[in-house]
Amino acid sequence: MSQQNEAGRFLGEDESRPYHVHQAVVDSPFVMISDHAGRMVPEKLGDLGLPRDEWDRHIAYDIGIQEVGRHLQQALGCLLVEQVYSRLVIDCNRAAGHPTSIPPVSDGAPVQGNQGLSAAERQQREDAILHAYHDEIERHLARRKLDETLFVSLHSFTPAMQDGQARPWHIGLLHDHDPHSARLMRELLEDEGDLCVGDNQPYVLNVQNEYSVPYHAGRRNLPALEIEIRQDLISDEAGQRLWAERLARLLPLFWEKRKDHM
Repeated sequence: MSQQNEAGRFLGEDESRPYHVHQAVVDSPFVMISDHAGRMVPEKLGDLGLPRDEWDRHIAYDIGIQEVGRHLQQALGCLLVEQVYSRLVIDCNRAAGHPTSIPPVSDGAPVQGNQGLSAAERQQREDAILHAYHDEIERHLARRKLDETLFVSLHSFTPAMQDGQARPWHIGLLHDHDPHSARLMRELLEDEGDLCVGDNQPYVLNVQNEYSVPYHAGRRNLPALEIEIRQDLISDEAGQRLWAERLARLLPLFWEKRKDHM
């Protein structure tokens, strides 16, 4: 059975595809993705057994990052591929079968619709959403000159851990195969003078914990940045625009700096 047919059975004909593509309008080196931009749920899954207020929490999506990504895309004119379904349906920054791919409990909230799933039910979500989203990204990368491409993955993180421990970083740069790019971008951010910049904080990027950057950029040895912005800084329009404008100013500077260091 093809992925398209499987997707057709899982997603209704009137339901959204798992990705929304903002096409490039200029010749840009930047390919941006946003794994947790949306919080839609396929009709057949209902509310997954979660109260309405849980869908406004970080467990459902990366708060603020959709708006930052769209402002940034408009400023740079580059490609942006967004994943539109909630990370509670399936986390598109996890490999198929990963223990946290379809969480039965998320940050203390039981997700009844994710509990006791059969292998076939998991496969439906993987085919209809996870693989379809990443296949779309692959199609765009396949058309590009990879030596003229920077892969940028956009995320946001909570201001504190579950135990209440504060996360002091305003922005974090995650890296695995490409620490060089992270170091150059960190220098530019720190030159702003008022930012606490995390180096592989608040998370460590590796192939065991994440999927998108290792799969699309790591195996190609493609230059990459995974950017994490603290959610309280981008929870309103002013913050979203401020961070998009900052990144729209710094990313071209970073790209020129990186080329000089080749």
